[in-house]
This record gives sequence, structure tokens and C-alpha cells, in this order.
Amino acid sequence: MSQSQTDWPRQSFTFVVGYAPGGTTDIIARIVAKELTTQTGQTVIVENKAGASSNIGAEYVANGPTIGTRFYVGTTANAINKSLYKKLNYDIEKDLSAVALLGTVPNMLVIHPGLPIHTVADYITFARANPGKLTCASSGAGSAIHMSCELFKIQTNTNILHVPYKGSNPALSDLLGGQVNSIFDNMPSVLQQVRAGKLRALGVTTTNRSLFAPDIPTLAESGLPEFAVQAWFGLFAPSGTEQFIMKQVNQAVVQALSSVATKTSYEHAGIASPQLPNSVDSFTVFVGQEVKKWSAVVKQSGVETQ
Repeated sequence: MSQSQTDWPRQSFTFVVGYAPGGTTDIIARIVAKELTTQTGQTVIVENKAGASSNIGAEYVANGPTIGTRFYVGTTANAINKSLYKKLNYDIEKDLSAVALLGTVPNMLVIHPGLPIHTVADYITFARANPGKLTCASSGAGSAIHMSCELFKIQTNTNILHVPYKGSNPALSDLLGGQVNSIFDNMPSVLQQVRAGKLRALGVTTTNRSLFAPDIPTLAESGLPEFAVQAWFGLFAPSGTEQFIMKQVNQAVVQALSSVATKTSYEHAGIASPQLPNSVDSFTVFVGQEVKKWSAVVKQSGVETQ
């Protein structure tokens, strides 16, 4: 193997986030980037390119250099977008290559504390009594946050108005200000506000309660036994990136995720680390499964393709 194939990274590199700063994708990107900077001795820059449910950022990386200098921090939304959008300028399975899973989180149904609602049952009752009056914010059309709301509406036969934003942070700002009144957000984005009493948590969307918020019930135990959504986050490279780079980046990420600093930051934010093995091959298979699963969900939800 030549010298050029053994010394990645040779320069600083970039993590592209398809959302505005402050959301869970951005939080995870910055935690991992910080540890990789320490680990590799090269600066890892986090660049936010928000818009079009993260498709702008994904396309930017898909069309970018294949020399290990630009990576995309993808999410569940990218698996959803493949079937939600009639026309995309990239294909998550053909134009991007899966490198490594970065973490998973439950979504959490939270509301503005000014609402006279304290449980999931209260939320359903209020929604049915006031069709179209409840608003459900999201980080963008087609995001796991949005689709959590759509699944909830299907399973509860309720009329809740979806309000998309360009990222979780601006959605939360309006939720805190009372311009919208609920969101199925990634737990790390809202956990601190819930703990501070600025937002009220009603339930988490995973099958089991979160270790990081064990007092919050699941939607399944709150009367929706078939409700289960988990948001994931992973690193992608442009298709055509050399395999030796893919393997070295994967190994670097796995090492970064195992560090005490990353584990501490993840625990504080409510992010679950991926289970091992977390290889290029295993993540590639996982992404394919997610694309297939969410294609069925999009059809079931009746959400119009964009």
C-alpha cells in the first residue's frame, strides 16, 4: 500500500449538517467532530447547509470531492426523502456511501406548558375536540419528526396541523414562544428545556422508555401499542470515495464514539451510542432496510410526495 493510502486525514475535513445549528444532528456532529479533531490532529469543521428537509446538504456532499475531505451527517429523513420526493438530485444509496452509524435517539412528544394537557390521552382528547387547532412543528417535511406526527394522526384519527421549519432549533424557538404548541422532536433537542420546565414532555416514541428520561412513558404504554419510531444519525461520504478512506474514517469514528469524552457528552444529551459491530457493511445494510421501511410508511401515511 502506498504512503497516500495510509495517512488519512492529511488535512482538515468537513462534516456537513443539513439543518440549522442547535438540533440533534448538529449536536451529534459537533460532539464527534470535537473528538476526531483531538484524535487525528486535524481540524474537523461542522458546516450547516439547511433547507429542503436536509436535501441541500446531502446533495452538496454527493457532488463533492471523493478524497476524504467532506462528509455528510445523514439522518432518518434521508431514508424517508427517497420515497417522499418525486425528484431528488441525489440518491442516498447510489450517490452517497454509508461510513458509520453515529447514534440513535427516541423522539419525544413535547408541548408548550400553557396547554391544559398533561398526558398523551389528554393530547388526543384535546385534538379530537379541537380539530386543526393543535399544531405540530417539525424540522422539515419528511423528517422523522414530521413522520412521527403523521403516524400519530393516523393511529389516533386526529386533525393536527403540521408546521415545517428549516431545522429543529427554529421550530423549538417558536414552540417556546407559543407560536406553535407541540413537536415530536429528537429527545436531545428538547431534554434540557423539559428538565427546566420550559416544555412539558408527554411521551417518547421508542418501544422502551429511555434510560436518559426513565420517568417519561412511551406512547406504546400510553394507549398506542403499535407506535414505534427511532431517529438515527450516520456519516456518509460521496460515492466513489476510495475504500481505504472509507475504512479509515469508519475506524476513526468507532474509536471516537468509544472515548470517555464522547460517551459523557452523549449521555448528557440523551444520545445512544451504536451497537458494535459498526462497520461500513453493516451500516450500508441498515440504510437499505431503512429506505424500504420508510417507503412503506410514507405510502401508509398518505403524505403527498414533494
